[in-house]
Amino acid sequence: MNRLFLRFFTLVMLSISVATIAIYLVISMFFGDPFDEVAEQQASGQILLLSEYVDQAGPDEWLPRLNKLREITHARFDLIPLQTAKETLNASRQAQLLRGEVVINVADKSFYRRVDLKGERYIGSDEDVILAQDLPIDVAPVLKTEVLRYIIVAVCLLIPIALWSSSHWRGLQALEKVADEFGAGHLKVRAQTSERDSIHPLAQRMNQMAERIEELLDAQRNLLHSVSHELRTPIARLEFALELLRNAAKNPLLEPRLQAMGADITELNTMVSELLDLGKLDQAAPLQASEFSLGTCLQDCVDGLQHVLQEHQVKTVLPADLGMMVGDPRLLARAVSNLLRNAAKYTNDSIWLSACRIPGVGMEISLEDDGPGIPEDERERIFEPFYRLDRSRDRNTGGFGLGLAIAQKAVQAHGGRISVAQGEYGGARFTIFLPAGLATN
Repeated sequence: MNRLFLRFFTLVMLSISVATIAIYLVISMFFGDPFDEVAEQQASGQILLLSEYVDQAGPDEWLPRLNKLREITHARFDLIPLQTAKETLNASRQAQLLRGEVVINVADKSFYRRVDLKGERYIGSDEDVILAQDLPIDVAPVLKTEVLRYIIVAVCLLIPIALWSSSHWRGLQALEKVADEFGAGHLKVRAQTSERDSIHPLAQRMNQMAERIEELLDAQRNLLHSVSHELRTPIARLEFALELLRNAAKNPLLEPRLQAMGADITELNTMVSELLDLGKLDQAAPLQASEFSLGTCLQDCVDGLQHVLQEHQVKTVLPADLGMMVGDPRLLARAVSNLLRNAAKYTNDSIWLSACRIPGVGMEISLEDDGPGIPEDERERIFEPFYRLDRSRDRNTGGFGLGLAIAQKAVQAHGGRISVAQGEYGGARFTIFLPAGLATN
């Protein structure tokens, strides 16, 4: 049973219930209460005796015949004042009573009828009303019949609605699965439906959209790789020419200029390498997973960046119970190293690196500095490729705005996420969350 079926069936049954109540109210308004008709049929014997036996008597025999009727039936026949009867009835029923009609009271199993309209039965008979009680009125079977009819209608609706909605539900689940896989980076996945399926047009539109997105991403990826590879050739030529120029020119005045040119070439070469790495991560290729020690991996990141971190204090908190995890140690180390490099650019003095294992949740890696921090409105954008804060757009801090983008994609490739917030020491605090499924004993 699925949500589509439950919602649709509930809506249909609610509509039928409202329609049933509306029909009852409309019929009661124009033709009288249907239950009154049923009750009148059930009390027809007493009504017939009253009209054909008692009412046919003359003025002297009318009351004796009424008493005789009391003896031969189980019903009670009493005479009450007209005013008393009117007080127990609403306006419409009072009008019926004044016209001399039989007024049924289903709840009390009784009916009212005036003795006569002109006082011909006995003196003052036009001011009296016959109240018949304890009548054989029972509308419960009618109610049970209506309930049974309602149940039969519900069951008859239930079966076709269940069959109809189940096919829709399976199709929607298939589309949901395709959308999830496509969102996870499997760009070749497509929805498979037959032309008879009601969701076939929707599936076709999704497939067309997926093909267009795949074409655009492929074009972007091919352009990125082509530009990156094409840049490698002139960069290599520049490096070779610069080396020849450095060997040929011994003028000390040119040496600073040559060093600056060499730095520019190194910067270009680094940017091309990072572009290629970013392109590889965009391909959503499977991880080269292996089991490794998380604490050792993080410590190796710190040790491998001593040339960058030597001017700062790096304080690590890596408990021994971090244990092992399954993942791509190279990618994870790249993410942490990029965060360390970013912290080294902006910290005033110290950097804090810590990690812990949260049972049932996963692993958390935190890196914090005591620098100026990151404005709240820019904390999401810093993970976009080539995006840099205004204060970092200079040669002093360097960078191309690709390090954090690569770190985020490396973490996402492990099924985790990375976030940034205000740190305890005033700077930025980057937190990496890795799912519990990666942790091993």
